[in-house]
Amino acid sequence: MTLLVAQASPPARSSDCPSPATVDAGGTPALQKYLLDPAAYPHPAPAPRLIETHISWVILAGDYAYKLKKPLDLGFLDFSTLKRREHCCHEEVRLNSRLAPDIYLGVVPVAGTPPKMGGQGPVLEWAVQMRAFPADATLDREKEITAEQIDAIADRVARFHDEIATAPADSGFGLPDAVRAPVAENFKQLRALLPSPDALLNPLEAWSLAEGQRLADHFAARKRQGFIRECHGDLHLGNVAWVKGAPLIFDGIEFNPGLRFIDVISEIAFLCMDLTHRGREALAWRFLNRYLEHTGDTAGLAALPYYLVYRALVRAKVTAIKASQSHGDFAETLSYLELAQRFTQRPAAALLLMHGVSGSGKTWVSQHLLEGLGALRLRSDVERKRLFGLPALADSRALGQDIYSREAGARTLARLLDLTKTLLSAGFRVIVDATFIKRDWREPFQKLAEERGIPWWIAALEAPSEVLRQRVVARQASGHDASEAGPEVLEAQLAAVEPFNADELPHVVPLSGTPLQAVSQIQVLLP
Repeated sequence: MTLLVAQASPPARSSDCPSPATVDAGGTPALQKYLLDPAAYPHPAPAPRLIETHISWVILAGDYAYKLKKPLDLGFLDFSTLKRREHCCHEEVRLNSRLAPDIYLGVVPVAGTPPKMGGQGPVLEWAVQMRAFPADATLDREKEITAEQIDAIADRVARFHDEIATAPADSGFGLPDAVRAPVAENFKQLRALLPSPDALLNPLEAWSLAEGQRLADHFAARKRQGFIRECHGDLHLGNVAWVKGAPLIFDGIEFNPGLRFIDVISEIAFLCMDLTHRGREALAWRFLNRYLEHTGDTAGLAALPYYLVYRALVRAKVTAIKASQSHGDFAETLSYLELAQRFTQRPAAALLLMHGVSGSGKTWVSQHLLEGLGALRLRSDVERKRLFGLPALADSRALGQDIYSREAGARTLARLLDLTKTLLSAGFRVIVDATFIKRDWREPFQKLAEERGIPWWIAALEAPSEVLRQRVVARQASGHDASEAGPEVLEAQLAAVEPFNADELPHVVPLSGTPLQAVSQIQVLLP
């Protein structure tokens, strides 16, 4: 396939040719109307179709899509000149090729009389050429989003964040003022767009201002630690498609470096917010936990509520712009503002220890608990391997590492306890997934919770010995779990179980029945 490429240096626009902003009597921009002619393309393009967003025109033409940027200056973006639009087209291809290299093909000129895509003569406009995919493939159009899709997205985003560039140390990206500036800008723009803004925005603005000041040291530390990276910047379900059984993430921010050189947790917050807004809060917690199992970035979660509110306000602003452009109502905008207000009100922290030998179902049940209760899970199997620089599914024995020594166990316990402190301090509900068959493992967590006045429970799981053996053998054979416990380890655990003492028994919750019943058992205990 021959790809169209941009001219290196565009001539000035001809005054005899239509401006992209000129509108004909039918309401279609004049230049775009020319591009709805199949003859405007150097490839088959039956019945080209125009799709309009608040900042772009996208023309579907045969096997391709062409995006033209509207000549706008909205403060957070500036497409007001042809030169700026050309630059942003090239940036769009560069940045989105990181996640969708087969989709973003190049930048092409719109030129000629009549105007054609890739035509000759003075350049009228620039377009990003993309390989088209079904419009209904984006996940915002899906009635059902599966757990497998969420896991695949989390896996892909975690790899992406590990690969992308870190903000230059001498840049302002990620510093407290830079983090707070777009939040303040959102409020300014929303006030200009909404008919009665004060009652809706004043409480959110006061909360955001106070949180932004409280988190100043956190923001600065994240910059020093390298967590400000050149992210996608606009990670919501409308920019994630499911194509050929895999996630396709596209349409990242090209127009404002300050909106993409951000904390990776701000990026994650966007998709979590979007899932929650769509009534899929359980999947939001699944996505967050899956991502953290890859990255271990629990320290970044101190600012998660701040970023959730910010991301809800971003979408409120976008929908308000659309409403003002189309003279529509602001119902969707209001729904995002209501969600933002909800994010400012956190449930009380709580601690849940999963208890049971290998194969008892701790990880399976705790997956349902974290989704149903809105909690963060720490897995001993994952954190143990992280201490040794191993990914969760690595076979430590094949790599010749002994990660199950007494010393390694003590280090794992200390790490789990430290992470639990961090998450409880940030106000989260925490599930710790370990066997906890020994009192000297349980006691430090119990003491931590009681010192902080945080309610805690032990979720106890049991199964017949033969069922346990069958499960660990099957799990070991699958290679799809972080646990490496086999039959010999199981037998040792069964012989080493220490009973609960009198102080523990009031906190023990024997879980039985279905996972949904387990969620209900714990839910009624939470403050």
